[in-house]
Amino acid sequence: MSANLAATASDEAKEARSVSTRAAFSSFIGTTVEWYDYFLYGTAAALVFPKVFFNDLTPELATLASMASFAVAFVLRPLGGMVIGHFGDRMGRKKMLVFTLLVMGLCTAGIGFLPSYNAVGHWSPALLILLRVIQGFALGGEWGGAALMSVEHAPEGRRGLFGSTMQMGVPAGLLVSTGAFALVSALPDQQFFAWGWRLPFIFSLALLAVGMYIRLQVSEPPAFEKVKESGNVSRAPLLEVWQNEKKKTVIMVFFQTVANVGYFLITVYALTYITGTLHLPRSVASTGLLVAAAVDLFMQPVFGWLSDKVGRRVVYGFGAIFFALYAFPLFWLLDTANPVLITVGLALGLGIGHASTGSLHGVIYAEQYPTRYRFSGSSTAYQLSGIISSAPTPLIAAWLVARSGNSMSVSWYVVVAAIISLVCVLLVKETYREPIDR
Repeated sequence: MSANLAATASDEAKEARSVSTRAAFSSFIGTTVEWYDYFLYGTAAALVFPKVFFNDLTPELATLASMASFAVAFVLRPLGGMVIGHFGDRMGRKKMLVFTLLVMGLCTAGIGFLPSYNAVGHWSPALLILLRVIQGFALGGEWGGAALMSVEHAPEGRRGLFGSTMQMGVPAGLLVSTGAFALVSALPDQQFFAWGWRLPFIFSLALLAVGMYIRLQVSEPPAFEKVKESGNVSRAPLLEVWQNEKKKTVIMVFFQTVANVGYFLITVYALTYITGTLHLPRSVASTGLLVAAAVDLFMQPVFGWLSDKVGRRVVYGFGAIFFALYAFPLFWLLDTANPVLITVGLALGLGIGHASTGSLHGVIYAEQYPTRYRFSGSSTAYQLSGIISSAPTPLIAAWLVARSGNSMSVSWYVVVAAIISLVCVLLVKETYREPIDR
């Protein structure tokens, strides 16, 4: 009798681990596809779109317009987080994740088929911005759903590690998108700007099919099912966030300031800085970012695992301090114009600074809110943060360099961002030992 009970318990434990692993892998693959689509646009905004969609402007204005088109999606991300978060808290995480993946993939492929400015005039940038806005709306809901699927399915005491697998989709998407662009960047300029840059966008259709297949295999998290079965599903989750969590949500909006500034400085603005200011070939920027994304991908689960041992605040605080101290050496390495040192500079920034902060966003934001309105709360705070600190970073960095004539002002910008995040780390509650099904 006792042997049968022990065998049953063992089987149940194995099944629980299998479900947790499957959910984490699903979040990783789906998020990789989503961020492939998203970062592809960022790379193209720096290297291609000024010459294809904004070539009626001066080179400086074309770059600013292209960067602004990258930033415009952030305006729709909070709306996407609120709307999709509302239905995610009421209907379930899985349905919303399937929807966001489908929308992102189709929009990305659509960009690959857009005519250039020379072909249709102002319709070209208008359609580009429209697709970008829709992308932003979908991504606003994608992040929160993927975070909850991996964190709510995770075994007790391992939420940091399992939550980092979802966040690993960010560097993985960057890795794949940068690799795709590195391949087509080898083409002669005439072929690259005529059709070569379009191939990575159209390729997203194949990734979409893979992501949809995997995402459809995963069940709803037990924490949400428990709320649903008890009849405790919120009728107005965003309203409950506003009524119960105002102070906490304001803190979480500014919590990741340094991670956002540091990440988009390296992955978007640095491409323009390397090719435009330093006048180096596209391949130097693409290769450096490719290596950096690989290091980031490898290091994220390390920091996620570490946060399960010593706490989220300790690890995140370390990352914020690192970014502040590294802000000046980063540009010293870039300004050498040495491809190897540029690669080292980008890899340290992403592999230590971003990996130690970005890897924890999913688990930290999920743990701050109860299951009843967790999707709405975490998505809204996270996406509002994007408007404040992610979207303007490439534009602010470009403006600071143009205004001052050097990169030191950008480094001080990162230091200020680090101070803001450190204050929030001190204010937020440590949650790594608390249960998730509350």
